[in-house]
Amino acid sequence: MLIVDSHQHFWEYNIHRHAWIDDSMQVLKRDFLPQDLLTELQKNHVDGCIAVQADQSIEETHFLLSLAKNNNFIRGVVGWIDLRDVQLADKLEQLRDYSLLKGFRHILQSESPDFMLQDSFLNGIALLEKYGYTYDILIYPKHLNAALKLVQTFPSMRFVIDHLAKPDIKGKQMDQWKQGIENLSQCSNVYCKISGMATEADWNNWTLDEFMPYLDNVVSLFGMKRLMFGSDWPVCMLATSYEKWLDLLKAYFSAYSPQEQAAFFGLNAVEFYHL
Repeated sequence: MLIVDSHQHFWEYNIHRHAWIDDSMQVLKRDFLPQDLLTELQKNHVDGCIAVQADQSIEETHFLLSLAKNNNFIRGVVGWIDLRDVQLADKLEQLRDYSLLKGFRHILQSESPDFMLQDSFLNGIALLEKYGYTYDILIYPKHLNAALKLVQTFPSMRFVIDHLAKPDIKGKQMDQWKQGIENLSQCSNVYCKISGMATEADWNNWTLDEFMPYLDNVVSLFGMKRLMFGSDWPVCMLATSYEKWLDLLKAYFSAYSPQEQAAFFGLNAVEFYHL
């Protein structure tokens, strides 16, 4: 079975650029580069990955593209670009030659919900659609209503929700998330990554039972053709190991058909990102 990790990160650690890595995250305060991930992929029989931006700079987009060019297990890159830039079309034109650049992401979880509904941002999404790129939506449950308006504005654009929209698993808050994610799932152009759950739970004391209602919900809503496996490595290391997270999902989906498992663990990412 082809396994593609649809969501992981690389960085050369910089205390200013990665200021979001606070003192509770000591394990992340170092470089994480392809050779570090390759060890995990080989050990767990994962065939490839998608490198997703963690820093909001065009420099990081080029950094990830250079890593992908030199490491063929990096099957694609989700970069960052300023979608509100009046020169965005010119800048996307300059990026056209990078076939490994598949889509873009902005750290919307750090913005107010209406940030993604500004005319300048919407114009940017329209240009991404024109150029054939995807868009990763990184949000909290409070952003779900705005995200629904966003995706409804672009019914032909390919969107994916990162980390199930980060439900508050630790606080056992489900109602707002459940309604919002259900509304989004009704848009057939929206996929969802099953990733980043352990870091939304109690890092040191989470259990599979806590995850089950959230997993059951997104599987029933999105079906097996619009869900993707993602590790969120190395961020996942705050709460779990690569192997433990993958094994947990393999166990959860073991009751599904081989075709459904193949779709979730690899083929959906291939289709969504045009790998």
